Amino acid sequence: MPPATARKLAIDGGRPVFDSPVAFMKPGLKPQDVEAAHDVLKSGMLRASKKCEELEERFAKASGAKHGLTCANGTCALQLAYGVLFEPGDEILVPAWTYIATVSMVVAAGLKPIWVDALEDTMQIDVADAARKVTSKTRGIAATHLYGMPVDIGAVQKLAKANNLKVVYDCAQSHLATYKGDGLGEFGDACTYSFYATKNLGTGEGGMVTVNDDTLKRDIELMRSHGETEKYLHERIGFNYRMNDITGAIGCSRLDRLLEETCARREAADQYDTMIEDFEGGIKGISAPGRTEGADAAWHLYTAKMDLDQFTCDRDTFVKALNAEGVPTAIHYPRSLTHQPAFKDYVTDHPPVAAGLASKVFCLPMHHELDGPTVAKIGEAIAKVAATYRR
Repeated sequence: MPPATARKLAIDGGRPVFDSPVAFMKPGLKPQDVEAAHDVLKSGMLRASKKCEELEERFAKASGAKHGLTCANGTCALQLAYGVLFEPGDEILVPAWTYIATVSMVVAAGLKPIWVDALEDTMQIDVADAARKVTSKTRGIAATHLYGMPVDIGAVQKLAKANNLKVVYDCAQSHLATYKGDGLGEFGDACTYSFYATKNLGTGEGGMVTVNDDTLKRDIELMRSHGETEKYLHERIGFNYRMNDITGAIGCSRLDRLLEETCARREAADQYDTMIEDFEGGIKGISAPGRTEGADAAWHLYTAKMDLDQFTCDRDTFVKALNAEGVPTAIHYPRSLTHQPAFKDYVTDHPPVAAGLASKVFCLPMHHELDGPTVAKIGEAIAKVAATYRR
């Protein structure tokens, strides 16, 4: 059989590299997760109770934080963090390249987003650009550990200290990632997490805020549950953002194997890196995601990039051809946030790196069950498509 790079593309009628598509993610529950949820159902204690408390304690410890507070989802987690740390009208430095919730909850809290560009290599927030945009009204930084790769936390914390800013880290995609050997919960004023079904620790819906300050913990507890200090006594305006024990039980069960699964993701990412950048000269025109110095990512997503100048096709054509070879892909994200209509009243310019990423990023399969031979064949498919469309 001729090498993949010399074969006709499947999208043009050739034989695909994979006879059937590989899995992009593996979000399904294991029998023990179902049993954990069933035990709660049998108990009748469906509201937030012992299982939520267990998840709070164990996840906080695993991520290096003092306190964990479960909530309904990751968007609620952001709203709780912003709500206790900032006042309406405050300016908050936000990434232009992230999922919308990071910034939509800034706006929902009555805060003003100040858009910060992304780094070309890691695609994380550009702290140097953030420093240029600090004003006398700036009160905080919201930084996403995007795709599971931590931002340059040292630089963020240095900027925050120099300007008396509070820091919220959106860790929705970065469960168990570390920075210089420490869990992400060690840093910032608050860290927020999502336990959406496709996340590394997925419970269907669910979220958490971690903090290290006792007063912040109490403030979030009050905001999470109608500001209630005792039954029918409400100290402040709050919400019903509580988790339930069915969700908490699933989270505890999945947490039992999260470290092992994270290590498997890291092995797959290492193999992808070698395959794209180094093996037999690499795949020219395709770049592996950059890595923040000192960080060990959780690899929720593995996001590669195209050098469009080296190809005769655009990104969308490239990934359609890759899909036809049996390699599913996803685009995270098809546009930067300053190009989202929802933010039209908050945008004066479009950070250029973030805007450019939208046309060249694509995510490859990433999950804890990826094995070496499968990753190698994915590399074969990428090389085949790249060779066909390369200038």
